[in-house]
Amino acid sequence: MPAAHSASSSPSIFSRLSTAVVQWIDSDHCPDGAEKMRAEPDRVDWVRVMPFVILHLGCFGIIWVGASSFAVWAAVFLYFIRMFAVTGIYHRYFSHKTYSTSRFGQFFLALWGATTVQRGGLWWAYHHRHHHQHSDDPEDAHSPHVHGFIWSHIGWITSRRNFPTDYTKVKDLAKFPELVWLNRFDLVVPILFASSLLGLGMLLERFVPGLGTTGPQMLVWGFFVSTTALFHGTACINSMAHLMGKRRFKTDDDSRNSFILAIITLGEGWHNNHHRYQSSTRNGFYWWEIDPTYYGLKLLSWTGLIWGLKPVPKSILEEGAHADHHRSVEAAQLAATAHPEFSSLKKVLPAAAALAVATAAAAQANVPEKAEGPAIHKDVTELAHELGDSPAAKPPADASDRP
Repeated sequence: MPAAHSASSSPSIFSRLSTAVVQWIDSDHCPDGAEKMRAEPDRVDWVRVMPFVILHLGCFGIIWVGASSFAVWAAVFLYFIRMFAVTGIYHRYFSHKTYSTSRFGQFFLALWGATTVQRGGLWWAYHHRHHHQHSDDPEDAHSPHVHGFIWSHIGWITSRRNFPTDYTKVKDLAKFPELVWLNRFDLVVPILFASSLLGLGMLLERFVPGLGTTGPQMLVWGFFVSTTALFHGTACINSMAHLMGKRRFKTDDDSRNSFILAIITLGEGWHNNHHRYQSSTRNGFYWWEIDPTYYGLKLLSWTGLIWGLKPVPKSILEEGAHADHHRSVEAAQLAATAHPEFSSLKKVLPAAAALAVATAAAAQANVPEKAEGPAIHKDVTELAHELGDSPAAKPPADASDRP
């Protein structure tokens, strides 16, 4: 009986439920094997993601605990200090190794990153490396072009097939048992972090009552609100950084640069830059591209905790400058084509000025004639047009390729 065989071979509801519950504690718990789980079709595992759901529901606690200036500012501070952990540690160190540190420093950074409640550093690095390998292809777990905006932003993290860590893709990290332990039991640090915030709030309530801060208030604002905002800020790179912004480099994906996303994510918004050259410590390749994560890593390097920050190669910077130059030229040409009245006006104005000068000169014909001065400055567009008509002044054939 084929149907009976199918039913017996597929896991029971109880089996799936028990597996999901155990995975709350042990993320590497896969009774049927991680490969089999990764081969499943995308579907939400509601039991497994209940901690994630609780995280969002916890934000509604502000209705009961109220707010204080200390709690709100603590939430803001914890958002940015942990966003730095996501971008500067999980991304630029664990995923891309854009700088070096000691084994102790690596463990310290992993603990810091674990407070972000974005699972373990090895799981995070595995998925990000996979993203670069298959960016905007069907294999990309969170491409908005393949799976849609909602799935790329939040849906993919709820799918069973994306839960296991493929340690073969992070062998450089998996050789450290302490990192594997933190990755496997990825709820330990978040629970300790939330408990410490609750305890801090209780201490403030008792010893500094003037702040008006309580334990539950610090828990809700410092943990639930700040962590939920942190998740969605990070998720914007998966969803929006491939939809909004400009493309300086012609990469194989649709990654884009966005100033707004760079502010939200402390420099990760220069996503097209990053996809062009992943090994650089900085994502804002040029001085005017704000990259707070890089500034923070630079400060850390002065303490000796990290070192060997990798720069952007000169060839990449020149490639970007070349692309920006041609984009500016193309924009100017497009504007002239879209608004021909402006081009005509630029030709008319110098002529009108010449007529006015000639009229004034005729009115004063009895004035002794001065030595011939400089000619009236011509419009740059008109001058370039006249030079272009001269065979001797024509640029070489490859001039359009020069910056």
